[in-house]
Amino acid sequence: MRTGKSSLAGIFAGLTAAGIWGGVFVVSKAVMEHVPPFTLITIRMILGILTLFPFLAARGGLRISREVFWRLFWVGFVGYGVSIGFQFTGTHLSTAANGALVTSATPAFVLFFAALILKERITFRKFAALALASLGVLAVIDPRQAAFSSSLFLGNLSLVAAATTWALYSVLIRKVTRETDVLTVSLVTFAGAFPVSVPLAAWEISQTGIPSCPPSVCWGILFLGTVSTALAMYLWNTAFALLDAGVASLTFFSQPVIGTLLSAYFLHEKITPLFVLGGILLGAGLLLASGEKNQEESKISRSADSALGNRKT
Repeated sequence: MRTGKSSLAGIFAGLTAAGIWGGVFVVSKAVMEHVPPFTLITIRMILGILTLFPFLAARGGLRISREVFWRLFWVGFVGYGVSIGFQFTGTHLSTAANGALVTSATPAFVLFFAALILKERITFRKFAALALASLGVLAVIDPRQAAFSSSLFLGNLSLVAAATTWALYSVLIRKVTRETDVLTVSLVTFAGAFPVSVPLAAWEISQTGIPSCPPSVCWGILFLGTVSTALAMYLWNTAFALLDAGVASLTFFSQPVIGTLLSAYFLHEKITPLFVLGGILLGAGLLLASGEKNQEESKISRSADSALGNRKT
């Protein structure tokens, strides 16, 4: 049984992961001026594996069957190969504003897949929490900046595919962490990107040559591989291991909030009243969703205590 402390740990892990990703856009943009996208994602996954492997080795290495290994590998293929591939394609063919708007639909897709695959109930409280948080993130990213002309159709379609497949990946993570620890899951799933990223990286290098790597770019790559990949992905997987998928997914909404706050701090962009309202709605939605989890835990605890008391009488 998961306790209230584990629920708080899951929420903290999810918020931290999404917060890291919210601040990583500036670094990624600077690095991709020198390193093409699929080459970068291949390097990120390699660095992610190298970062986590010593921790796994200290515990005795990879102790899973071949069947479990390939199950985790294909979960990673969905998340890091297919989903991130669609994300890069969509961002290239569409706009950043469209990307922020479309990917904000990820938690709604998570709720659907969680009900379909994990049999999690879509309660009124979960639905209300999703609605509140969605309104909050829409206020933060301001959908008026989005564009939906016919020339952007393929890009927007790719972004929808990215949001859908990332939701599917997140729900599958919840499923596989029921039988395998998060560290093992995270390390093996990183390798799932390679069937997509390695061939495309080879094609990029054949077209542009081996990318240059001045010191600032190397530091940026190191940050992306260790912090935004190894650490953030581990924390994201931890959130889905500890929380219902529908609750964990709401922490994804902190990404544009953190990104806006960092832009305000480093780029001196103005914080608007709409942003403040969005942050309040987002927080309210997360509190509402986590409150349902705590109520369920209290009911289970009371039932267990009652059963124990009946055995003693």
